[in-house]
Amino acid sequence: MQLLILIVGVIGAYLLGSISSAILVSKILRLPDPRTEGSGNPGATNVLRIGGKGPAILVLLGDVAKGWLPVMLVKYFTTDPWIISSVLLAAVMGHIFPLFFQFKGGKGVATAVGGLLGLSLTLGSIFIFTWLGIFALTRYSSLSALIAISAVPLFAWGFLDKRYAVVLALLALVIIWRHRSNVKRLLEGKEEKSSFSSKRN
Repeated sequence: MQLLILIVGVIGAYLLGSISSAILVSKILRLPDPRTEGSGNPGATNVLRIGGKGPAILVLLGDVAKGWLPVMLVKYFTTDPWIISSVLLAAVMGHIFPLFFQFKGGKGVATAVGGLLGLSLTLGSIFIFTWLGIFALTRYSSLSALIAISAVPLFAWGFLDKRYAVVLALLALVIIWRHRSNVKRLLEGKEEKSSFSSKRN
């Protein structure tokens, strides 16, 4: 039974994660394709650049929900840390490598936040407040995400079942890898700071 829950949960989470909120919102609102405009990343930050705050909020909520919903559903059927954290990871992998969009997706941060909030409200809140604190100091969205996601496995090791920490460490590595271009720009001093302003109101 647990194996069935794992298989169904992981496949379902990956497929849900593969639904790109940025692309769908942009098509519905007749905005430019976020894959070809701005940074080229189909995520809330890029939609903010090309479409304004309203569309960006819709994308953010959609991406967060993709992580939160499958984790909450699988928790209804099992308490196994391996299964729950694997479902979270699958949702993020779906966002980064979406089946429906040639495996070219976003960077997975918002979906990871949703999954973390579903897994543990405390852990999700730690990520959010860490991100906000680092961003307030540096104004680098990418650096804030990298530090916050790196802290997650450490906190999970401290107050959750250690099995969560193992999978969350893998999640952190995937997101860090997805931000490799940002890391390069940060090291070269070329990363742009964010102000959350947009071209449209």
